[in-house]
Amino acid sequence: MKRTVAYEKTHDTYLVYERKSGQAIGFAGIEEVHPHAFRETGIAIGPEYVGRGYGKQVLQILLERSILLGGREFYYLTRKGNVAGKALALSCGFVYRYSEQKTDQRNGEVYELEVYKKEL
Repeated sequence: MKRTVAYEKTHDTYLVYERKSGQAIGFAGIEEVHPHAFRETGIAIGPEYVGRGYGKQVLQILLERSILLGGREFYYLTRKGNVAGKALALSCGFVYRYSEQKTDQRNGEVYELEVYKKEL
């Protein structure tokens, strides 16, 4: 968690809370990767809140925020095999672009990262 907090200090990061209860349930962030192009830097929702549509609401808000900041395209990243992440991207109109091999800096594990894109 400390590593995540340190990483998100350098990005536009937002606390996600449940409107009904006022309970903090996660966080999400964006960054501009080049002029007029943004990507999410992470969408994390507490496990007890997964599957309730919060991820989709959060992603829609990140897209809206990117448009306000002058964004024309948005990238969504997820590990291959993350069924929920892929479903979220596709349900929000993203199109698969490519995959690349990455190494997890925490444990040295090699994984495949899928990149999805949406024109804003």
